Formats: sequence, C-alpha cells, structure tokens
Amino acid sequence: MFKTIDLALQGGGSHGAFTWGVLERLLEIEGLVIEGICGTSAGAMNATMLAYGMHTGGRQGAIELLERFWKRAADHGRFGGFRSSWLDNWLGKGRLDYSPVYRFFEFYSQIFSPYQYNPLDYNPLKDLLNELVDFEALRKSTAIKLFICATNVRTSRAKVFTNAEISADAVLASACLPQLFRAVEIDGEAYWDGGYMGNPPIFPLIDDTETEDILLVQINPIYSEKVPQTAIEIRDRVNELSFNASLMHEMRRINFVQKNLDKGLKEHEKLRDLYIHMISPDKSMGNLGVSSKYNTDWAFLQELREMGRRLAEQWVQDNYDKLGNESSCNLEEVFL
Repeated sequence: MFKTIDLALQGGGSHGAFTWGVLERLLEIEGLVIEGICGTSAGAMNATMLAYGMHTGGRQGAIELLERFWKRAADHGRFGGFRSSWLDNWLGKGRLDYSPVYRFFEFYSQIFSPYQYNPLDYNPLKDLLNELVDFEALRKSTAIKLFICATNVRTSRAKVFTNAEISADAVLASACLPQLFRAVEIDGEAYWDGGYMGNPPIFPLIDDTETEDILLVQINPIYSEKVPQTAIEIRDRVNELSFNASLMHEMRRINFVQKNLDKGLKEHEKLRDLYIHMISPDKSMGNLGVSSKYNTDWAFLQELREMGRRLAEQWVQDNYDKLGNESSCNLEEVFL
C-alpha cells in the first residue's frame, strides 16, 4: 500500500548530515511517495539533491547523489582549516570550541565582514552545486515539488523559491550565513540564510500540495535539559532559540487551525486536516553545540548520517502505520 508524505527539512550546517541519513532510510521504502519537500539552508541542500536525484535516477539516484554531495562537501572542508583540536575530541567528538582556527575566525568575523575579507565573493558550495545539479533540468522537473526558503534582507520576509525558480544562487541564498558570505543577489533582492524567517516554513507544503502528512526533520534542539551558564553554552542556546523561533510560531498556528477544523470550523477552502510527524535528534545531538555545525570531517558526517538512519528506522517502526490516519507528533506537547 502506497503512502504519501511531504518533507520539511531544517537547516543547521553540517548537522544536515543527520537529515541525509533520515532521507536515505526513507528513500529505501518503496511504498513511500514524496510529493513535496521544503528545505532551508542545509535542508535546502538536501532537498535539492533529493529532488534532482529523483529526477535523474529515481530513489537510487537520490540516495547516490546525497552521498556524493556530502562526500564532496567533506573533501572541500579539508582545506578550510576548521578541525577539532585534541581538547575538543576529549570533551566531546564533533565540537570545534577549542580549535584555534575556528576561534580566530569567530573573533575575526566580529570585526570584519565578508564584504571586506572575501571581496571576490568566493563560495565553494556554488561550484559544488553546479557540478552535481543541472538546474535548468531541475526547473522543468515534475518528480517532486521543491520549495527552498531564504530570508529577504531588506523586507524581513521569507522568500520561497519553487521548482520554476530554482537555481544555484537560490540554494546558496538559503544557506547564506552573513558572517561567512555576502548576501546573495537575485533579481535585485538580497538574501540571507532562510533560517531567520523559516526553518523550515511549513506553509508552502500546505498551500501547494495535496498531501495530509508532513514529516518535519529537525536538527536544532527545542528542549534543553540544563540552563546554560558558560559563555559557550549561552551562545549555543541562543543559536538554537533563534533558528527554532519561526518554526515554533508556525506550528502554533497550525495547531490552532487544526483545533478549529476538529470543531467543524473551516474558513478557507485550502484548509484541510493535517497529520504532523517529526524526527528529532534532541537527546542525541543536544550536546554538540554551534561550533560543530562547521565541522565537515567525513567521519563526523558519517556518525550523523548513521544517527539519522537509526532514528528514521525507529520512527518507521513506531509510526509508519499512522500515515494518513493520525499525527505522531503532539504539537501542544512539543511546540506550545
């Protein structure tokens, strides 16, 4: 029996390798059909690879292209200098808090902007995207409805690029951290990372697909077991709160609408019952911190991938039969 879902993919730098593992496991399920996929930042990278891989080679093509992307990203990262120090590895694998290069860059970026230290606006991800994806072909593809979110710097609004608008620049805009790269200019507008205004936005999946089931793959922890006290802990928690804020608000609105639908109140023809599902590594990834989002060491990415596969497998075993019938995520418990 076929089941159809939409996917909403959060951004979070190299933590997106967790999502890679989740997607890989879901793609192995022959009866699971993906109608739409919305992604932000690293989620946009994963979404683009999945959509183009499906266009060129079906499920196996998507699995192979996702792996090629993350392996090539790791290869590029070897020359970036962001490597874990012995102290980072001793305290917890993956973090870069005591990496001299990372610390120097963190300090340097507080004084100088990419408009000063990167005047040629070089971004290695652009070459990688153009190497792996034929964007002209992707714009014409009907394999999957693709939505990529970026933040309009001037208007403070989320911009969602659809299949017909997708380009390497659109994907780069979705992942444009202003401390690292100059704003990406598209049609006279400047864009930063989509996580500021939609990480990821859910509304494109509601408005432009027919699917009732939406699976959120989250990588920024919502819940923290302890109150942060050190400067690093405070910075990490502020980052998590910032990049979850828009999602929290949108999920609260969805919960409100769903309650009205349950009562028989329907004010708009596009409104329909939604079943919300979530795969989250809160307990497994909560101690990694912001610095690890810059760690592209292949062994670290592989660990995140395996974590994603493991949690996706557990979700499939526990909740697959709920698709099309009920939510497996309690919105009030998680987001209210």
